[in-house]
Amino acid sequence: MSIDTTGKSLVDLLNMLEPAPEPTTISMVPQTWGWLALAVILLGFVGLVCVLFVRRRRANAYRHQALAELADPDITSAKVAEILRRTALVAYPRKQVAGIHGDDWLSFLSQTSDDSTFLSNIGQSLIEAPYKDLPPNRALTQLARHWVKSHKPHRGP
Repeated sequence: MSIDTTGKSLVDLLNMLEPAPEPTTISMVPQTWGWLALAVILLGFVGLVCVLFVRRRRANAYRHQALAELADPDITSAKVAEILRRTALVAYPRKQVAGIHGDDWLSFLSQTSDDSTFLSNIGQSLIEAPYKDLPPNRALTQLARHWVKSHKPHRGP
């Protein structure tokens, strides 16, 4: 079947063209099981990361609370001592923390931190703080913030 194109203008020739057929739609579903398995593995990994993040966040909630309280610029030494004691009671077994006081308390804080400044004059003010009305002590507050951030909580039964 031959079409006579002699004497026709370019527009006539263009009008004689048939429209191109529309392509079939391409499915967005993976065609092999490998992609599906990879998607399941990736979703599982993302889920695991989310669960671990939430657990870690909850496990360190006491630190965030203590640091928020220590951020008060007018915090007294007695309040700093109270925050340290509460934080230690959360992080360590009650039997280990509740009964210690005085120099033993300062030794405990020093051993559970990477800083031995608790055994200096700054640490001594922690012993006196609950019994005296001491003014705000910036060095003590900084030391307490460092301990809250750096102590290693007790892991075990």
